[in-house]
Amino acid sequence: MVFKLINATEIKVGTNILIDDIACTVKSIDISKTGKHGHSKCRIEAVGIITDNKKVIVVPGHERFEVPLIEKKKAQVLAVGDKVSIMDLESFETIEMPCDEDIKNELKESDNVEYWNIEGEKIIKRKL
Repeated sequence: MVFKLINATEIKVGTNILIDDIACTVKSIDISKTGKHGHSKCRIEAVGIITDNKKVIVVPGHERFEVPLIEKKKAQVLAVGDKVSIMDLESFETIEMPCDEDIKNELKESDNVEYWNIEGEKIIKRKL
């Protein structure tokens, strides 16, 4: 579910946007000046929130981007294996999800973690 649309010239570093239906965080943006008959151009470098893939695009300044809904929630770790099994601390729902190796190495049972729900995809972001 998308909350709002923003123009390419309104994007700031750190803004979350959807590029090719992938939630990304903007790392840098360069905006060129308008020409005599042209529009301004925006060169956007972004990194995927879930996949860490780098994306570089050049779009007109009036291009509109969707801002994804990101829910940040807390959970308790139930088990650590190939996937991490967690229980949401608000709804007591049990969820299995993949996790980065560096975070997975820090986790053990009964630890609290913060996970993000980004447009239906869930990822563990940090240990609390």
